[in-house]
Amino acid sequence: MKIKRAFCFSICAVFVLTSVFTACNSSKKKGSTETPTSGIIKISADQTFEPIIDQEINVFEGLYPTANIIPVYTDEVEAITALIQDSVRLAVTTRRLSQEEIKVLNARKLFPKEVKIATDGVALIVNKQNPDTLITMDQLRRILTGEVTDWKQIYPKSKLGKLQLVFDNPNSSTVRYAIDSICAGKPLSKNLNAQDNNENVIDYVSKVPNAIGVIGASWIGNKNDSTRLSFSDRITVMGVSRDDVAYPSNSYQPYQAYLAMGLYPLTRDVYIITTDPKSGLPSGFTTFVSSDKGQRIILKTGIVPATQAIRIVNVRENL
Repeated sequence: MKIKRAFCFSICAVFVLTSVFTACNSSKKKGSTETPTSGIIKISADQTFEPIIDQEINVFEGLYPTANIIPVYTDEVEAITALIQDSVRLAVTTRRLSQEEIKVLNARKLFPKEVKIATDGVALIVNKQNPDTLITMDQLRRILTGEVTDWKQIYPKSKLGKLQLVFDNPNSSTVRYAIDSICAGKPLSKNLNAQDNNENVIDYVSKVPNAIGVIGASWIGNKNDSTRLSFSDRITVMGVSRDDVAYPSNSYQPYQAYLAMGLYPLTRDVYIITTDPKSGLPSGFTTFVSSDKGQRIILKTGIVPATQAIRIVNVRENL
């Protein structure tokens, strides 16, 4: 009898230990598992694209309830810095990585992938009381560099006085775009006004008659207009001309069709950059944003998706 009891006790002990070990292993695997459609990640994005990324995340998490994507909206410099420092494995930007940045990542055994997801427009907005709503690229360039500081210098009959140029953030993608693509590398005026984010720029311009705001095109849409053929009634969106003189016949506002056709002068590409080595949730989210469903979300925000076709309509009578 004693031998049998000892034998039974040994079997039970082995069974209990095996069960505990299996449970611990199972728990460990469950806690660390990440797939293209499950897990928890933090991503970084230029605040310019907050309206778009929020919608993409909401739909993605609705389709995949075990996925949790935490966005950190910041300026473009910080978004890319977080990626390079491996604080995040996905960033949304308007520029590709430099060769030096790629080398730094490669040295850490990280090999970035860049996927174009959209074409965005940089919108110029003015107060509703401002009657001067057309501007040329040359005039804009002179405003940005500080050569033009008063409304009378471009509109002799203007009574608005000193011109205030307003950006979202000193390190934002719109500031970099202004320096690189509009001013050809020349420094911007020291009298620029930064309002921290795009929403604050809209609020500021809506209250200050002599201001010009520079923001992303996805922020200017009329939320009550599903066709995206009208802009926010809080501000006026300027028409921009490539020529020396701004007339309605050759000036364009950042409507989706004009962005797609290349008629609006202030356009830029939008990228998702990932450093995901194991095809996990960052890769899954990137695939979703690039898919038909993800691209249709971008289509509805008023900018141009990278792969989704858009319908061209005549909106010139609004100028």
